[in-house]
Amino acid sequence: MSREAYDDQQRRDDQCWGAVYSGWGDWLHYHDSDDLMSTLDFKLLKWQREVMTSKARFKVVVAGRRCGKTRFSAIDMIVKGLECTHTDATVLYVAPTYGMAKTLMWDLLNSLAQPVIQKANINDGEITLINGVKLRIRGSDNPDALRGFKLYHVVTDESKDFKLNVWPLIIRPALSDLKGTALIIGTPEPGESEFRDQYELGLGDDPEWASWHFTTLDNELIDPKEIEAARRTLSTAHFAQEYEASFDTMGENIFKESWLLYSPDKPRQGTTFIAVDPAGYEAVADSTKKKHLDNTAIAVVVVTDDGKWWVQKIEYGRWDVRETAVRILMAIRTHKPMIVGVERGALARALMPYLSDLMRKNSQYAHIEQIQITGSKVNRITYNLQGLFEHGRVTLNAREDWGQFKKEYVAFPSVKSHDDLIDSLSLVANLVNTSYMKDNVSEDAEVLDDICGF
Repeated sequence: MSREAYDDQQRRDDQCWGAVYSGWGDWLHYHDSDDLMSTLDFKLLKWQREVMTSKARFKVVVAGRRCGKTRFSAIDMIVKGLECTHTDATVLYVAPTYGMAKTLMWDLLNSLAQPVIQKANINDGEITLINGVKLRIRGSDNPDALRGFKLYHVVTDESKDFKLNVWPLIIRPALSDLKGTALIIGTPEPGESEFRDQYELGLGDDPEWASWHFTTLDNELIDPKEIEAARRTLSTAHFAQEYEASFDTMGENIFKESWLLYSPDKPRQGTTFIAVDPAGYEAVADSTKKKHLDNTAIAVVVVTDDGKWWVQKIEYGRWDVRETAVRILMAIRTHKPMIVGVERGALARALMPYLSDLMRKNSQYAHIEQIQITGSKVNRITYNLQGLFEHGRVTLNAREDWGQFKKEYVAFPSVKSHDDLIDSLSLVANLVNTSYMKDNVSEDAEVLDDICGF
């Protein structure tokens, strides 16, 4: 199609109430023929132009971090709002929570749509355009707030984190009145999800659905060297999910045996950390259940200033709460850690009175930090440890027996195998704060402001 034919088609398709859109190359242009002051010009990335010009009714975009998802979502809402001829219609933006929706979208929408805004009400999360159509922002955390709208268009952002059934029971039916459209956009998460089902639907034969997959590299404004720097320091799984927008970052053999390094030599300098993954105490005495119980694991790790780990030992066993407290105290006395981390929860609450009493009676003290754990255990362990092992930053003490640890390491994640030892090791990452950036501050740095000092 020639450029002239393309522009003619765009005018026929997109002209309404005097509004004209034209887009060729990098720019999407809008002006109101009745008001020459109402002019918008949007610079679009290549992938954004591709999605914008698609005629599919339901567009699913799986994209990596810093790919330009949020700005494109705002532009998409504004364009849809201006082309709509139903003044009682709504163009809706939905994020996992209302707070997230306001943070991500409110200021951006007001900035980009400023020339065509009639009024804006931040308390209601509503922007009324000059044609009377409302742009609304909402969160899936309050499903009732999504009801009652006649939807011309909806943008769902990170719908993998939505409350269950928000799309099929609330949003999709609201699109029926006007045969509304949708942009479903977000980053992937391993495993089955509604977002993944929608993406795969767009890869099929249904003409109403279309799907795209873009990585961070598809944003031509991001320096490729920055992406390569992230690849070198992040775990394979973390980089694949966040930068390459891959659904398939989890599976068997997340940790490769070839990554295991051994050395008998303790680093000359470093900080010692102890992390405890407690198991259930109450059933230890029950011999009929003992073989099914998890182990309590105590990991002792020396971390050097450049972020390398030497795992001195991981002690494990099925102990009652008193013996667990004694073994932690013995580890504190022997290794003199800077911090002892214990996974927060009911088991930690049961343990702490015994441990505090033992430390007081023996005049042996250590800083105890209860580690708050959220999200999937598989994701947490993978992201905390995979990159360290893969890049050779973890070394095991060659003087210890690592047979049980290796079994858990190569089998992870498996419902048929314990993960107590590797979980305790992953908790160390919550205690360590290491910078991998080189010091680029010049010795001849010039003080620019005498008051603030820099």
